[in-house]
Amino acid sequence: MIVRTRFAPSPTGYLHIGGARTALFSWAYARKHGGKFVLRIEDTDLERSTKASIQAIHEGMSWLELDYDEGPFYQMERLQRYQEVAQQLLENGQAYYCYASKEELEQMRQQQLAVGLKPRYDGRWRDSKQTPPADVKPVIRLKNPLSGYVSFNDLIKGKISVANQELDDLVLIRSDGIPTYNFSVVLDDLDMNITHVIRGDDHVNNTPRQINILKALDAGLPEYAHVPMILGANGERLSKRHGAVSVTQYRDDGYLPEALVNYLARLGWSHGDEEIFSREQLVEWFDLASISRSPAKFNPEKLHWLNQQYLKKTDSNRLAGLVKPFLSRDDCNFDQGPDLIAVIDLLKERVNTAEELADAAVFFFRPLEPSEELRQQFYTLESKTILSELLKKLIQLENWSRDAIHQAIKETVKEQGVKFPKVAMPLRVMVTGEVHTPSIDAILELLGRDETLKRMTVQMDKFMDS
Repeated sequence: MIVRTRFAPSPTGYLHIGGARTALFSWAYARKHGGKFVLRIEDTDLERSTKASIQAIHEGMSWLELDYDEGPFYQMERLQRYQEVAQQLLENGQAYYCYASKEELEQMRQQQLAVGLKPRYDGRWRDSKQTPPADVKPVIRLKNPLSGYVSFNDLIKGKISVANQELDDLVLIRSDGIPTYNFSVVLDDLDMNITHVIRGDDHVNNTPRQINILKALDAGLPEYAHVPMILGANGERLSKRHGAVSVTQYRDDGYLPEALVNYLARLGWSHGDEEIFSREQLVEWFDLASISRSPAKFNPEKLHWLNQQYLKKTDSNRLAGLVKPFLSRDDCNFDQGPDLIAVIDLLKERVNTAEELADAAVFFFRPLEPSEELRQQFYTLESKTILSELLKKLIQLENWSRDAIHQAIKETVKEQGVKFPKVAMPLRVMVTGEVHTPSIDAILELLGRDETLKRMTVQMDKFMDS
């Protein structure tokens, strides 16, 4: 048997963390077993489906490098197929036309709720001989079995059984001719020979209904694997507040795709104590049996840490391409000033994302004014005297190197009888406008003699006025 999995998002919004993880698990399972991964767009919700959402799905999957072997297939291009099969079920006595109006259905619902019953269709048109009303466009409903159980072995959750009497007669085709989700997804999986349906566990309740459709068609069943949901750090369903943003938003915020793939894989799946692993290792190790039955918790701090680990090991030339758009946004001309690659080499172990890397690099490409708070803290009379002497030494340096700069600072420290921070901290604020930076001698080396002396001179003038 050739393993065939699919990812079948609805284009009614962005590709979020939960959807991306489902796609990743389906992709990894197919790759692990040398199978095929299919992309299907479930676009039958005409009111909410948008081209922008379809584009976001494609962009997100492309960025995460979740390549598919077949598709994308669109349900709206298969309407004739759904209608043909529904007609077949009608002819075989497995389905029927239902003429119940919206008003009737709502009245039915309210009556059931009033006596504490679960709202469900009561089957009034199932075997009806009455004349259909002329002013109602019918839906097509499945004749769900009235007794027995629907049972299946979920590859993650184990055996699940539901009594047929708990299920009502499902609508297959709406009055406008559009198939319902449960009907279209069953036919799609059947026609596309999907062997393993890997999806979120919010679809567990749909599975018995879908199995009954397959049985009515005398078709075999795929394997089902329902992945537990992702919760926010507070234990509630993941929302935008906790990280349920678009996958492309993580891209735009400067995360690396391989880091996000690694993180998504660890949301509910594990391979021993391995925290960091390659895409190839994921494919080699992936196993549905290792997916937890409990919900996973989204932890932004863990994602930050993991992205940092990848960032530190990423080639600086690649990072330069990611950083430049952020620097341009901050009005930095990175074609002038220090070598960008050298700047990245200095900074990349101190940040979590490419955006943070760009933020940390801004002062290399344009001067930043210290805040008033920093001026009051570091622009003292003592500091003015100390830095004036250091400026003289830096002007006289013949070799502008990190070692020479460091030696000049050490000599100033010794001559002024102060500790190193008494020189380094106000100097750092003068040159960078910040207090948290890499080593000051490394910064001055990269800035270069002219830019360093220019910035010190400008700030010394302001210093004396303060």
